[in-house]
Amino acid sequence: MEGYNYLLSLCVILMSTKLFSILSRRAQLPQVVGALMAGLFFGPAVLGALTSKFFGVQFCLQPSTLLSRMAELGVIVIMFTAGMETNLEDLKASGKVGFIVALLGVLFPLGMGAGMMYVFDRNISFASAVFVGAVLTATSVSITVEALKELGKMSTRVGNTILAAALIDDILGLICLTIVTGVAGGDVNLLLVFVKIIGFFAFIGIAGLSYYYYMKWSDRVQAERNLRRYPVMGFAFCLFMAWAAEVVFGVADIIGAFAAGMIIAISPKGQYIASKFDTIAYLLLTPIFFANIGLEVVLPDFSYELVTFTCALIFIGIVSKLCGCGLGAMVCGFNKHQSYQIGLGMVCRGEVALIVAGKGMAMNLISEDYLGPIVIMIIVCTVITPIFLKQAFRDQSDEEAGNTAFEDAFMVTEQADELAEDMFHRRLLLGSRTHE
Repeated sequence: MEGYNYLLSLCVILMSTKLFSILSRRAQLPQVVGALMAGLFFGPAVLGALTSKFFGVQFCLQPSTLLSRMAELGVIVIMFTAGMETNLEDLKASGKVGFIVALLGVLFPLGMGAGMMYVFDRNISFASAVFVGAVLTATSVSITVEALKELGKMSTRVGNTILAAALIDDILGLICLTIVTGVAGGDVNLLLVFVKIIGFFAFIGIAGLSYYYYMKWSDRVQAERNLRRYPVMGFAFCLFMAWAAEVVFGVADIIGAFAAGMIIAISPKGQYIASKFDTIAYLLLTPIFFANIGLEVVLPDFSYELVTFTCALIFIGIVSKLCGCGLGAMVCGFNKHQSYQIGLGMVCRGEVALIVAGKGMAMNLISEDYLGPIVIMIIVCTVITPIFLKQAFRDQSDEEAGNTAFEDAFMVTEQADELAEDMFHRRLLLGSRTHE
């Protein structure tokens, strides 16, 4: 019966993520935080450690290949729906700003991370120090996207800038990783990487036009018959684009899924297709994705030196993105509060940072001792990002509400002055007529 244990795991994940999400909402926190904490609590990091310590047997949800694959599908669906909800014109308008934000959001973590490594280990090689900085450059856009959707800020100027910057960040991070591994002696062709990236964007254009004109033809020929075929075709297109991005062009699969979403959004039946993915995302795939992040966490034994290093890594991980991305936003004309929001949106790390760290360990550029601190840094950045984002947008809403109330009060006062002045003139006119 062990082959059916995955059914119980899915049951626990769905129930626990919903319960923790409700608790998070009542605590005025984003619901995505509850889903993350559910996986962390029922996984090896908390429940597993407690049962092992007190009962000698680890009893908890365990990560598995099935859950990992479903979680990967979950993040693809998240980015696919984000693409369908994104206004292409707004995203294009944010492209230049997004590039500057992403560029500084890569350079600051890269430099500050490498500098921190030299402080803790004077004998570290240049390649190893820079590689730790490369780990800090990664941004997990999926969690930020879910938080922005929950807050209703996906289509704002700040939301579009965060999205554009995070997507460009993945490309710049890939280039950065390629350069670092090349310096370290890896068999990497930098020119080939650039050619693949350019080829990927050309592929998006060709695939997008092909899908768009096919959908126009299909919509004209089939009219309103057999509408159920459109979501199936749309999802198949999303999976193909995600596969092509990862396997053929070496770009993150979530970028391919996001591109597919944007293409479908401007094609016939785009809104109908988008409406069909809310259920599957909410019901199954999104909870598994967030819970699986917590399940993958295994906390190692820490010494005093590692605890100090972990705290420094968390501090640098947060501050480097806040400063780099926030400065980029201010340079592009955003005010301080909006720049702070953009910086916060880029703080979140995720599976990309773990993948980069794993590659560094495989090349002997990062010691296994550093994997634990990197995991802790990812957890902290992942959890605090939606919390502080909600607070940042709430503060802005309160400020805008205060400004609106002030403007309304000013207008009322102005109208009262005009009314009083009008009454005064009427009284003068009436007095002059009485005198006559």
